[in-house]
Amino acid sequence: MTGERLRFDGWIAGVGTSSGVRLVVGHWPRSPFGAFSDVMVEHPGGRRVLLAPSRRIADFVAATYRFDRVEVVPVAVAVTGESWLVEAGPLRLRLRAGRRSALGLLLSAVPAPLARSPLWAALCDGPARLLMPGVRTLGRAGPGRREWYGARGLRRIVAADAALDGVSLGRLGPLDPPVAFGFGSAPRRPSLVRVTTTVELAPSGR
Repeated sequence: MTGERLRFDGWIAGVGTSSGVRLVVGHWPRSPFGAFSDVMVEHPGGRRVLLAPSRRIADFVAATYRFDRVEVVPVAVAVTGESWLVEAGPLRLRLRAGRRSALGLLLSAVPAPLARSPLWAALCDGPARLLMPGVRTLGRAGPGRREWYGARGLRRIVAADAALDGVSLGRLGPLDPPVAFGFGSAPRRPSLVRVTTTVELAPSGR
């Protein structure tokens, strides 16, 4: 018996900084909640903060991933060519994506229906772990929930600058150690991933 499946279609950007703060941006033009963006912040000591644009979205994301603090703040993402500007409450992030990698070109050929399939995510999980340690494509997400990712494109992030509460977070760096919001991390190398994410809720009555 399966529960309701909620699909989120968009992009995940993951960057590290020389300050040790790591950022994961979700930009979802198509979702059950309409278009929205959110940001997950992990501090060097491991404190995890969610920046979400509404209480409804904050509650859903916090029930799917793990955070030490949740803040409901305005979140806006502006994309101009290869440049992204992310403004989320106390956070301001600019990033620039490079060309698609060889893997990104391969992923762009994945049909949308296949990217939504849990069987495809299960097949990709092993290779993803080998190619990008810390990355998982299928796993448990929150009490009674299952989640899988279908990547459909990959670009390296070649430049970024970020400030939190007006303080610079330093140079662009890897996501090291891996972020610990859920069952897997974004890639260690700063990346912008085109993805379809599916969250399967617990069956009703459970």
